[in-house]
Amino acid sequence: MTLGEDDLVAWGRRIGAEIRPPVFIGLRGPLGAGKSVLARAVARGAGVRETLPSPTFNIVFRYELPAAESVVHADLYRLRSVDELAGIGWDEIVGDEGAIVLVEWPGRAGGELPADRWEVTLGYAAADPGKRTVELECFGEPAPVPAFPIGVR
Repeated sequence: MTLGEDDLVAWGRRIGAEIRPPVFIGLRGPLGAGKSVLARAVARGAGVRETLPSPTFNIVFRYELPAAESVVHADLYRLRSVDELAGIGWDEIVGDEGAIVLVEWPGRAGGELPADRWEVTLGYAAADPGKRTVELECFGEPAPVPAFPIGVR
């Protein structure tokens, strides 16, 4: 499937509005492929209203929501080993039953990923540099995935 940025944002907002915690979404793809764009859209759809900076340097941001839920946005790009997960509170992040957890570069967590999760892989569409390829894979028994926006192929 290929999506333009507007469709990617619309899908992300729909995910955020429809999904109920706990959910873990791993975001894969090369630099600039849209991982942060999708993560911000999910957070906005879930109700986060504050500024959503990239967690590349802080690694983890947590946003509390009025309904006693939270959105956690993490970027593991700068981690050098799985051993560094403890320093960011990984066990608390993946064990938070009231959170929508969005993790860029989930491969850096090695075998520490939760069994029940979605993984979204974004890439560059060869035929149209303004669009992104999107692949979704579910592992275990994660929350249901909201459909892609109507009309998207």
